[in-house]
Amino acid sequence: MQRTAVVTGASIGIGAATAVKLAQAGYHVVLAARRADHLDAVAARIREGGGEATTHQLDVTDRAAIDSFASSLDRCDVLVSNAGGAIGVDTVADAAPDDWLTMYEVNVLGTLHVTQALLPKLVASGAGTIVVMGSTAGLVAYEGGGGYVAAKHAEHGLAGTLRLELLGQPVRVIEIAPGMVKTEEFSLNRFRGDTTKAEAVYAGVAEPLTADDVADAVTWAVTRPSHVNVDLMVLRPLAQAAQHRVHREP
Repeated sequence: MQRTAVVTGASIGIGAATAVKLAQAGYHVVLAARRADHLDAVAARIREGGGEATTHQLDVTDRAAIDSFASSLDRCDVLVSNAGGAIGVDTVADAAPDDWLTMYEVNVLGTLHVTQALLPKLVASGAGTIVVMGSTAGLVAYEGGGGYVAAKHAEHGLAGTLRLELLGQPVRVIEIAPGMVKTEEFSLNRFRGDTTKAEAVYAGVAEPLTADDVADAVTWAVTRPSHVNVDLMVLRPLAQAAQHRVHREP
């Protein structure tokens, strides 16, 4: 029977690219996100390439909807918990608690919800894989990133704890932690639609990571033999040596 991979946040960016790559690797991909029209476009790309895809409009903060979604699936071999994002660049002193709450609900509780709902099917598959889309922000703090740093640190802790708790079960837990990735909407959403500020993040950086770069890493990790667990993979562009060390061309 064909293996099934569920990808959240699959309507755009890293999630969409990952769905395409997993379909190319032979998975039936279930794309889940809030924007149905975007999901349909990604699914069409997959089908045009000869892959199999279905879509499901889903908000990862809605537990009842997630439980219903999980019940509708015949099987789940891979879960890529990718839905997330950052809001604002305020200091801790000035940050809006509502922004922090939103980031925590999507990044952390969203991962918790889908993991809990799909875990029985992942175990039943006999060789399940959970991919948590983390960030270098979950490993190293930086100014102006307090809420996102806190959420991604929590997600990193969730992945590590889950890996310990699933010891002896046929489910791997993989964390992918990208650094600077240029996608269509990540920085734009962070800067609340301000295109100038969003573009400034990548100014002078010749080659930031792309969504395809991260999707390649996810697909490689997922397609290792089932006894091989890639606990944590950190990805950065060559121009970024650390959170605060980025080479920019004049």
